Amino acid sequence: MHNRLTKLIFSFFTLLIISSNAAAEYSLNMTRGVTPISRDIYDLHMTIFWICVVIAVLVFSVMIYAIIFHRKSLGCVPAKFHENTTVEIIWTIVPVFILIGMAWPATKVLIDMEDNSKSDMTIKITGYMWKWHYDYLGQEVRFESNLATPMEQINGREPKGKNYLLEVDNPLVLPINKKIRFITTANDVIHAWWVPALGIKKDAVPGFANEAWAIINKPGIYRGQCAELCGARHGFMPIVVIAKSEFEYEKWLKNQKKK
Repeated sequence: MHNRLTKLIFSFFTLLIISSNAAAEYSLNMTRGVTPISRDIYDLHMTIFWICVVIAVLVFSVMIYAIIFHRKSLGCVPAKFHENTTVEIIWTIVPVFILIGMAWPATKVLIDMEDNSKSDMTIKITGYMWKWHYDYLGQEVRFESNLATPMEQINGREPKGKNYLLEVDNPLVLPINKKIRFITTANDVIHAWWVPALGIKKDAVPGFANEAWAIINKPGIYRGQCAELCGARHGFMPIVVIAKSEFEYEKWLKNQKKK
């Protein structure tokens, strides 16, 4: 019996490890992102995840052990006790400390997410059915960003491209290593501006202005989507952010002002 139980537990953890590796390969987990906030969110997520894993392993191990080795068929008789004060105090105090340990870092991350003070620039993002409008406040640069995936791919007459439904005609261009403040709103219905790599997901609500911020540490192309069901073409509202070095960004900004 003990050998069979050992093999069962070993097989379970082997399957768990294989599943974890597969999940990592297919990016089923959160991304660490390229901003301080996105990395803080990822670290918080993994901290809470492993706390839950430890709790689950302990609880289910005790349950499985009791089911196998203390079952009625072995002649085991349930203990007869009631209102054990010591046990009740333990199972009240331990969860309280666990919750405090989880709430402390979570509160810190939530406070940091709302701290958009001392920003270097501000971008106003307005959601429309079904496109995005970007306004570089104080820079006299504004433009619309629409889906650029060819209709032939959408209709199935051509093979789907690598970035199917994640291509736009005018991407949002931002500088790296600058604190960027985002103001999100909408012109018609509720949308949501979501770019996982930046750690930002903010509702765009008509008549309201929500705020977020980011400091992008790495040049690159980062994609996102509207994350609020907003109508028939909700899936056709992609977001593309291109992060450039400060020199390249200034060069791009100068060309945009000429237009």
